[in-house]
Amino acid sequence: MNWLDMLLNLDRRYIFLLIILAVVIPLILKPRFPDRPSPIVETVFEKIESLPQGAKILLAFDYGPDTAPELDPMAVSFIRHTSLKNHKLIIMSLWPEGAGQIQKVIDSAYLEYPGRVYGTDYVNLGYKAGGVGAINVMVSSFKTLVPQDANGTPVADLPVMEGVDKVADFDVVISLSSGDPGLKEWILFAGDMVGVPVMGGGTAVMAPELYPYYPQQLVGLMGGLKGAAEYETALMTRYPEIADRTMNATIRMGPQVVTHIVMILLIVLGNVAYFMDRRRRTGNV
Repeated sequence: MNWLDMLLNLDRRYIFLLIILAVVIPLILKPRFPDRPSPIVETVFEKIESLPQGAKILLAFDYGPDTAPELDPMAVSFIRHTSLKNHKLIIMSLWPEGAGQIQKVIDSAYLEYPGRVYGTDYVNLGYKAGGVGAINVMVSSFKTLVPQDANGTPVADLPVMEGVDKVADFDVVISLSSGDPGLKEWILFAGDMVGVPVMGGGTAVMAPELYPYYPQQLVGLMGGLKGAAEYETALMTRYPEIADRTMNATIRMGPQVVTHIVMILLIVLGNVAYFMDRRRRTGNV
């Protein structure tokens, strides 16, 4: 049996094993493949960069644990970026599950920045019920919906909330979302209503429905794990001092890159084998 017959009769279990290795090996070795931010991601990065020191940013965790592998890295990147730029970060969620995500992320991410003070540099406002209705209330009177933070401290006692009376008082609104309510609702009922800049990130599944809002109504968008990895690349390029920190989106892209390469090679090899076999059969007729 020659190599062509061996290839045509290859046991599919070897292919399954190859795919498993393509996923497991990069997870162990954690390679970082070169990347470059796309324009729609770069505009998000540059928006944060261009804000004056001390700018107030609203970050909404509009997702739950099921999409955390895609969206948590985006949240960590925003915390890193706003900390490096000394911006004020006001964090909340329109999803009940988002409250847990907020606490998990800030508990770990702010360990990198022990100088950042809760209540002065950032605050966790927790979950706010109402969806679109909640956004409408915050547009006219933010503190009516949010009288206290997640710990029960009145927002009037938190320096980070000084000067925030409505959504328009934020320099930018960021939503990381995996559904409704999420980024689209912030665009329609906050950005379009009062003109506050809106941007954010979404899962790879929902990103296509958000692209039509860019660039007129949406400053920029990180789509899925790839978008999160591009933002990490922009951060590491601009701030080399953080390049040695764990970049989860970049690490998680490794298995995707290797697996895609393996799949493409298998498709090419399969087609080459098919046409060579067809030519051989034709020649034998």
